[in-house]
Amino acid sequence: MEAAASPLKALSPVQERKLRDFLEDRFLELTRNFKKRCVPAVLCIFRFRSTRPSSEPTSTTVATLADYLRESHTLFSLTLQIPPTPPSASLRTTFLLRLTGDIMGAIPGYRPTPDVLPQLLDWLNDLDRGWLAVLRGQAWDADARVGTDVPHALQPPDGDAPASTTVLGSPLSQTERTRLRSLLIGGTAQLEEWLVNLDAARSDADYTMVLETMGLQQGFDDLFSGTLTEMGSFDGAV
Repeated sequence: MEAAASPLKALSPVQERKLRDFLEDRFLELTRNFKKRCVPAVLCIFRFRSTRPSSEPTSTTVATLADYLRESHTLFSLTLQIPPTPPSASLRTTFLLRLTGDIMGAIPGYRPTPDVLPQLLDWLNDLDRGWLAVLRGQAWDADARVGTDVPHALQPPDGDAPASTTVLGSPLSQTERTRLRSLLIGGTAQLEEWLVNLDAARSDADYTMVLETMGLQQGFDDLFSGTLTEMGSFDGAV
């Protein structure tokens, strides 16, 4: 992929602090709204471990999975707009790991219905491409939904000339890769269990038949294949 025309600047300490505070508030708001939709509230276990969804109306902005996907995707887009230049790149990784854990843990808290599955698959595919961008030290093109190579600019926020224009690479640490791999593999296993309860039109229909009919089976089978393959190449796996 071609590099961007101009190098990105790292965030200043003040900008980074303000962004961190803003994202923290948005994450906490999403968590509070998710917990509000769990009835009774005592069943809402921290880290979103699944509860029986309630059909009763609640005062929350994420009453349905479609609502949650929209709210969390906004956080996803904001997180990936953080420049992939040090030291800002580590902030992007930290918040994307947090969002990945939240989204994979929240999905089983909703009742699976066929109508939301295309939106869910699109979201998870965006997450896969987002992680590829982070692993490759790329900027995020929100319109094309792909990572974009950028010149590596060791350029401070005050506008001094960059010391380098090589393409930036900022792979995750081994600890971060291990955590990410665990989140994706464990979350995918939980997602498969969740899909077993798919509210299909035919009560005798296996969920794989429903996915196949909707043209989604291959997409769910290939979840996070890009990210897992990329991390495998880092680890020397075949």
